[in-house]
Amino acid sequence: MTDTTTSPRRPGPTAQRIAEMLRVDHAGEYGAVNIYRGQRAVFDKLPGKERTAALLKEMEEGEYKHQAAFDDLLLSRGVRPTLLAPIWNAAGFALGAGTALMGEKAAMACTSAVEAVIEGHYKEQADELGEDEADLKAMILEFREDELEHHDTAIEEGAEEAPAYGLMKRVIGAGCAVAIKISEKI
Repeated sequence: MTDTTTSPRRPGPTAQRIAEMLRVDHAGEYGAVNIYRGQRAVFDKLPGKERTAALLKEMEEGEYKHQAAFDDLLLSRGVRPTLLAPIWNAAGFALGAGTALMGEKAAMACTSAVEAVIEGHYKEQADELGEDEADLKAMILEFREDELEHHDTAIEEGAEEAPAYGLMKRVIGAGCAVAIKISEKI
């Protein structure tokens, strides 16, 4: 007689799917670092914006920590990075500098929009990972918490007060979603 009180163990994602996860997460963290670098390229040079520049530098350092972790995972698991990294890096810097030129609240609106998408993306990945990838799942959940913190900081700093916040959030969020889908495969 078969025991029906326990459900069968659900298999985790395939090696190919994990490679896609790592590739896109690596690309996203590279992009995030460059968004903050673009914002700091503006705020580091403006008098009276030292506090904002320091806040952005702190968030950039968190993203750099994430990027380094994914660098290590790509290497250790033999996963190639996205071929579009140079494009995402340039686009991230341009997005960061462009929103910073619009002002502090616009820069924070950019951060809010990006981090909202990434937080949701990490949650989906964590939900998909099985027991065989417990360490990766724990890392992704830790990074998700960092992204939530960056999002909340941006909101506290006035992101929602930026001109055309709703539009910015939708456009930037859609751009992030497209970059995620493309970076998984290419």
